[in-house]
Amino acid sequence: MSLPAAAVPSGAAATAPARGRVLPSAMPYLQALPLWLVMGVFLLIPIATIVMVSFWEDQETGLAPTFILDNYRDVFATQVTFTTYLSTLRYAAIVWVSTLAIGFTVAYVLAFHIRSTLWQMVLFQVCAVPFLTSNVIRMISWIPFLGRNGLLNSTLIGLHITDHPLEFLLFSPFAVVLTFVHLYALFMVVPIFNTMMRIDRSLIEAALDAGARPIEVLRHVIIPLSLPGIAIGTIFVVTLVMGDFVTVQMMSGGQSASVGLLIKNEISLLQYPEAAAHAVILLLTVLMMVWAILRVVDIRKEL
Repeated sequence: MSLPAAAVPSGAAATAPARGRVLPSAMPYLQALPLWLVMGVFLLIPIATIVMVSFWEDQETGLAPTFILDNYRDVFATQVTFTTYLSTLRYAAIVWVSTLAIGFTVAYVLAFHIRSTLWQMVLFQVCAVPFLTSNVIRMISWIPFLGRNGLLNSTLIGLHITDHPLEFLLFSPFAVVLTFVHLYALFMVVPIFNTMMRIDRSLIEAALDAGARPIEVLRHVIIPLSLPGIAIGTIFVVTLVMGDFVTVQMMSGGQSASVGLLIKNEISLLQYPEAAAHAVILLLTVLMMVWAILRVVDIRKEL
């Protein structure tokens, strides 16, 4: 038999709802706890370790856990290091423009000129098939094609377009950019294609009915609505190019440099504090670029 409301202690009546409210309010934090643990162990702690080592001193007997700024002062102490950073930014800019042109064109054709959903998926898979192999294998495949006696030079000489092999095709900045574009073009195609597929086709029909020409529809409707996908692709491509060192080392024949290659060489020479300082500066540079992109384009609608 239930007791009258007046017989129930007021403290018990207030405590029961409070307990019911505490558990639901803590559930989001409990659900996010595994993710925070993974992020902390595999991302935050390693980054914190790199930042800590960047202030240490490299002595003949080993690393001294002190606090010095010499590693950061030495980053731009020489013209070579400054030129290396500019070279990395130049590679990132050229590859970004190239992949954006290719990615936007491919995504536009697939989204607006291929009517069948089946054929859209088939052609998209055709674009993605080469990316199922290793980056190193796809990189090496350019060497016999671009070499002095490779397929391209042999074809050009056979067609009498040139009388001698073109030396700039391989082991040059051109080969580095070409390989970068080949490796990372899909990272621009996928987000732009995904964004274009979400565009309401009635907006395009309304613009055409209002008298807009196709180029005006592209400029004022499709491109603005595709900006989130372009921003996501830009983040992918720029981040990958800024941190890459294998492509630059292999395809330039040692004639070009990048920050990633500089860090790799310092690690091979056991210069860990200097490499950590370069890694921190590279990370801050990439984060500032990503921050600038996010300030211009709101990508939350795509996530």
